[in-house]
Parts: sequence; C-alpha cells; structure tokens
Amino acid sequence: MKPPQILFGAAVFLLLIACKSEVVTDYLNLPATPFDYSVSLPAYFFTNAGGRLPTSLNGTDNTPPDNPTTNDGATLGRVLFYDKNLSINRTIACSSCHNQSQGFSDSRPLSVGFAGGTTRRHSMTLINARYYQRGRFFWDERASTLENQVLQPFQDPTEMGLTAAQISERVSEQPYYPELFIKAFGDNAVTNDKIARALSQFVRSIVSYQSKYDEGRALVNAPGANFPNFTTSENQGKQLFLRPLNNGGAGCFGCHTTEGFISANPGPQNNGLDANSTTDLGSGETFPQNALFAGRFKTSTLRNIELTAPYMHDGRFNTLEEVVEHYNSGIQNHPTLSAALANPDGTPVRLNLTTTQKSALVAFMQTLTDHTIATKAKWSNPFCETNLCFDGSVTSGAYQSSNSITNALLASVENGNQVNFTSAKSIILQPNFEIKAGGIFKAEISGCN
Repeated sequence: MKPPQILFGAAVFLLLIACKSEVVTDYLNLPATPFDYSVSLPAYFFTNAGGRLPTSLNGTDNTPPDNPTTNDGATLGRVLFYDKNLSINRTIACSSCHNQSQGFSDSRPLSVGFAGGTTRRHSMTLINARYYQRGRFFWDERASTLENQVLQPFQDPTEMGLTAAQISERVSEQPYYPELFIKAFGDNAVTNDKIARALSQFVRSIVSYQSKYDEGRALVNAPGANFPNFTTSENQGKQLFLRPLNNGGAGCFGCHTTEGFISANPGPQNNGLDANSTTDLGSGETFPQNALFAGRFKTSTLRNIELTAPYMHDGRFNTLEEVVEHYNSGIQNHPTLSAALANPDGTPVRLNLTTTQKSALVAFMQTLTDHTIATKAKWSNPFCETNLCFDGSVTSGAYQSSNSITNALLASVENGNQVNFTSAKSIILQPNFEIKAGGIFKAEISGCN
C-alpha cells in the first residue's frame, strides 16, 4: 500500500550497519532551456564524391513529414526512453537494452528482459537510425516505420511485458509527464501515438558525425584521399574498406555506403554467417512470400562500431577482429547469400587478406568512433539516481518529504529503524511499501548524478 503522507521535524542521521545499496529515483534533471536536438551534418555528408557507390545521405532520411524532430519532442522522448515505469515490473527501460556508453546497443549477445528472460536477437545500435531509406526497423525489418518500431518492445512478453493500453496508462500515472507533453504537443493528453512520435524524435536525433574519420574527412575533397590525421595503418584500412574486390579492396563499402556508413542497398542482406537458416529466417519471417528474404537481415551502420560489440544479429562475434576474419575466410554458401559476397561462379568470396591488412581494416573501423555519442548529456539518463545505504537503528528521528512517495525498493521500515533520504521531489518505492508502527522514514536525496 502507499505510505501515508506524514511530516515530522528534523531527524538525526542513520547509523549504517551491514549497509546494502539501493537505487532511489528522484524526478528529472532537465535543463531550463531544452537541449538542441537538431542535426546539422557537415556538407560532405550530402555531396557525392564520385565513383561507383554513393557517398551522399540525400534521399536516406526516413523522418516523416508529420513528425519532425523538435527540441521539446525529443526531450519527452528522452525521458520515455529511460523510464523504467514503462515495463510491467518497473525494472526495464528502452535504455536497458540500448546503452548510451555502448553505442546505444548492448554488451550482451542477447538482452535481458523484465523477468530475466533473454531476447531472441542482439540489440541493434540506434545510431543513424534516421538515415535508412527503406525506413524499416528490427533485424528482420518487421516494423514499417520507426514510429511503429518504438512501441513494440513495450509489448514484447520478454522485454517489457506491457499491453498496448498499459503503455499510455503508465505514462499518465507519472507526475512529471503533463508538462513535457504540453511542451512537445501543446496539450497534456497522453496517447500511444504521441509516445511513439516523441521516442522516434529522440532516436532520430542520435546521429554520429564527430569521429576521427570526420576530422580527417573535413581536410580532404573525397573519402578516398589519404587523411592527414590518420596513421599509415588507418589509411590502408580505409582504402581496403572503400575499394571493390576487383580493385584490390575488401568491398566493405558495397554494403556500408554513404558518409553515414549505412546500407544504401534495397533491403536486408545475407552475409554468409551460416550455410542454411533453420531457427531464425530473419526477414524471411517478415516477407515469407519471397524466398530470397530467408536468412537475410538488416544492415546496420558502422558508426561507433567499436562500442557496439558483440556483433551480428545473434551477437556471435565478440571482436572486430572476428568480424573481419569472417569476411576474410568464413563466408558460408547460403542459398540467399548476397551477390556482393559471391564470386561469379556462386562460391563465397575469400579475401585472403594478410595479417597486416586485417589489422588495418580494424584500425580504420575504430576511426568511426564518435565519443560524443557515448557522453553527451542530451542523450543521457535524465532521471536523478543515487545509491543509498540503509540498515540500522537510532533512538529518535523523523520522516520528511515535500512531495509524494509513490511506489518500491524497501518493503517496510520496522520499529526502531530509520532510513534517511532527502528530496524536494519524490522517492519511488515498491508497491507493497509500508511504514510500520514506530518506523521512521526520512526521504533525502543529495541530487542528480
């Protein structure tokens, strides 16, 4: 049950004995003026540098005309993205499987849902989701738009466990959303459509353009030129990456095109991970009427690839070195193997790279790391969280809070025990929390991390 709203005087602090750690969530740490979520890419992102493959992002933006990214809309999306109230037991948020420090992916091959179950596939990075001309999402491309995709994890029985109706209900319950909805959409009415639009705005704002590669690209006229800021190995790796197979290269740019290193190919691809598809048909499950889709998966951006290990739809490769070796010697002759990875006679390509060349490819891919993506506050957790210790007793004390106690980490405060927190806002507790006779609970949080 909810604890009573009680005010007492000042209290002595808790004596810490057998201390254990809990996370108590205050409300939000948002700037008075919202962060700028507009995307202002350098000019070379939109200029074709010539050659066989496109380098321009023109025509790849999947932002719908009725949902442009605004600062207030993306701010609301950021809060929704990090809000654990949007899982059935309030333990999982979108960010649980799309971690900012890990390139908005997950360091585990399969992500863990609200009840400890694992997802079917690895968590795909959200970086550059805006720039994918097909506009379809998930590894199997089952979501026709980003606005459709963002609501599905909430309703997944393994991931977050809500029903469609519960999504808007959970948002409506939280006291911090009305103002955010008013700023984003002009009124405080909560709908799943608005939730989807705000989340999509936040995700589309996560665009990478401040890597070592970008620093070098700004100094030359075309991506094929040697970059002055690159090492010899990095420039060698870039040449291997960009050049097609018939010109002595590795042909990587054939599937990871444009300055965003996204897929400009017309659909998901089969990169020869297996000789046959059995338990996971990829996009063949989304488009069963077309046998060519069996075993094919969406091609992810390579921006920040260094941060998004493990790799592939099932997280089978732990390192970039393993990924390069797969393309070098391990491509399997799957019936739907992508043409770019097959020889004229249909057999899988073997690059036969030297050890030096393989290391150079890895070194180049590491230049695509944009550390601002992993650290910028505008994409970080907006909730105020602090680790607090409790367990002990005192002879006197009090409970004090200038706002509500809502829901739970502690089950109860027993007679003679005191827990000290201080908050100008709110503490989130377990639904079965109660203050027993003689128990003392003082709400106190020092501030946001």
